[in-house]
Amino acid sequence: MALVGLVRVSKTEQDTRRQHDALDPICVKVFEEKVSGKLKVADRPGLQAALEYLRPGDMLTVQEVDRLGRNLLEGLVVLNDLFESGIAVKVLDGIAAGEHTERSFVLDMALALAEDRRRDISRKTKDGLEAAKRRGKVGGRPPVLTEDMRAVITARHEKGESVREIAAATGISATSVWNALQTLKEQS
Repeated sequence: MALVGLVRVSKTEQDTRRQHDALDPICVKVFEEKVSGKLKVADRPGLQAALEYLRPGDMLTVQEVDRLGRNLLEGLVVLNDLFESGIAVKVLDGIAAGEHTERSFVLDMALALAEDRRRDISRKTKDGLEAAKRRGKVGGRPPVLTEDMRAVITARHEKGESVREIAAATGISATSVWNALQTLKEQS
C-alpha cells in the first residue's frame, strides 16, 4: 500500500507549501493542481494524473477533504470513483481526518460543510464590500489613475486622440483610459 498525495489550490497565485509540508514526508509521490475543485474530474489534471498512478490498495492522501472537491457533488464523485477502484482515502486534518475505504456520513458531511463554508466566505465578502460601499468606502485594488493622469487623458482626448493612442502614449491600458473617459462623461 502506497500513500499518494494530492495538493490542490484554486488559483495559480495561491501557495501550496502548507499542503506539501504535510504530504511530502509521508507520500511516495505528490500530485499538484491549481484549478477549481468545482471542475469535473476529467478537467482536473493533477487528480487525473494521481488516479492513473494509483493502484488498488493504495491510498490517496489529502490534507483536508475539500481538496478532493469544493462542492459536495464533485467531492462525492471523486470518492465514489476511488472506492470503486479499490483505492482508499486518507484525510490528515478536519472532521473527516482518518483513513477511509468507503463512503461514510462523516466524509459526506465534511464535503457538505466545506461547500457551505466556501459559500459563507463568498457571501460575507460580498456583504462586507456592500457595507463598506454604503459608508463611502470602496473595496478592491487601489485605483490605477491619479488625478494628474486623468487630466492628461482628458487633454489628449479633447485634442482628438483615440483611446489606443492615449494608452500607447501614457503607458496606461486602453481599458483604463476608456474607463476614465466614461467616468468623466458620466460626471458631466
